[in-house]
Amino acid sequence: MQSRTISSPAEIFAANRAVGAVKFDVHVKDGATRRRGLHEAGSLRVRFPSPEQQGLSAVFVNTAGGIAGGDRFDIDIAADAGAHLTVTTAAAEKVYRSHGPDAWVNIALRAGAEARLAWLPQETILFDQARVARKIDIDLAQDAALLLCEIVVFGRAAMGERMTRGSFVDRWRLRIGGKLAFAETIRLNGDIAAKLASRAVANGGVAIGTALIVPGDESIVERIREMSGAFGAEVGVSAWNGFAMARFCAQDAAKLRADMMKVLGCVSLSGFPRLWLN
Repeated sequence: MQSRTISSPAEIFAANRAVGAVKFDVHVKDGATRRRGLHEAGSLRVRFPSPEQQGLSAVFVNTAGGIAGGDRFDIDIAADAGAHLTVTTAAAEKVYRSHGPDAWVNIALRAGAEARLAWLPQETILFDQARVARKIDIDLAQDAALLLCEIVVFGRAAMGERMTRGSFVDRWRLRIGGKLAFAETIRLNGDIAAKLASRAVANGGVAIGTALIVPGDESIVERIREMSGAFGAEVGVSAWNGFAMARFCAQDAAKLRADMMKVLGCVSLSGFPRLWLN
């Protein structure tokens, strides 16, 4: 059998793409949340740092060291009835420049009756000319609880870096009790720096963040608004369809992170993950 030498830049690039997948579920055993099934593949790993009295924490690690064009990562998490699960990442996820193809990130989150699921990754940082398409699909039982936080940073301003061009597509779908409660798709491509500079988009902001809280009502909205005088970022808060949402936009990613930590500390029974303090 003859082997073929890979020589063109496109072929070399394609041969070195990272693929990773993690699928796991947790359930209640002897009054505590414990891991049940777990499947890991490729460069994506999940670790469970230490047993807890009731809940369980999980930490994702991408051994590829970041995401580049053509990479694909799939995450599937289920919290069974009554389980309490908090998920974070070991560090901020970096999305590097692409030679053409998009990177793909697919996230599926499910929570059963009276389960509590917190999806609290650290920031996603987009480098100049990064191309990434992400899907987040959430399916909650009618009486399940969710706390979800996502922060996206367009270039490391503190390092003198800017994301000027690239592509960022972010598709979210939330179902509660089998019914679609929230759907949106953000699409930024081409001259992203110019679009972020627009007052109608980000007014010069380089970081955006979203906290999604289920169940959520006007009482949570008021609690967050009471703190708004101490926020360093612009923030909008509202509640509808059984959930509350706080959205941030900032010219300083560190200030947005600090604001998000205030919100998480206000609405979460367990606060934010310890890794956020590093």
